[in-house]
Amino acid sequence: MHAVKLRIQGKVQGVGYRRWFEQQAIALGLNGYVKNLATGEVEALIIGTEDAIHKILKHSLVGPLRADVTKIDQQEIPMHELDYSGFKMMR
Repeated sequence: MHAVKLRIQGKVQGVGYRRWFEQQAIALGLNGYVKNLATGEVEALIIGTEDAIHKILKHSLVGPLRADVTKIDQQEIPMHELDYSGFKMMR
């Protein structure tokens, strides 16, 4: 299991990106959360297998129809700092 924090930039707020991301994460069996940031970015913490994380990263570059992702920064997070079960969309 791996944990990665993402900061997704571009036109990602107000276009259904969080809901879309949540659906993708659940379908891939990932744990964590997705939320909007005051900066206009979306932050996501994803916890799961290396393969599932790779898949959601690939899908996240495209996102839903009205989104326009310009950049995704990622940071590996130590697993011992985390305690998440399931995936949720936060405000």
